[in-house]
Amino acid sequence: MIPEAQGDPSQDYSALDVFARMPELPSSSERWTTRRKAAVIDAVRGGLVTIDEACRLYKLSLDEFVAWERDLDRYGVPGLRATRYQIYRDTEARRG
Repeated sequence: MIPEAQGDPSQDYSALDVFARMPELPSSSERWTTRRKAAVIDAVRGGLVTIDEACRLYKLSLDEFVAWERDLDRYGVPGLRATRYQIYRDTEARRG
């Protein structure tokens, strides 16, 4: 977990510090792909970062992260494609 800075500049962690310490995490400057989304979810589930840290690092809302988790659990990595979201949502609405 990332220690919070408490007045000590040596404890002030930037996103670059986090990525350097945890190379498993994708860079925050790249375009979102299904594999990058899955890597962030795996990092949170594996305890490398908390959900709050991941959302802050990647500028995600908690709702967006939870939606990624739901789609990964339901449909696997292909479910994380942005172009598939509408298809899956329509399918769920017809079932429900």
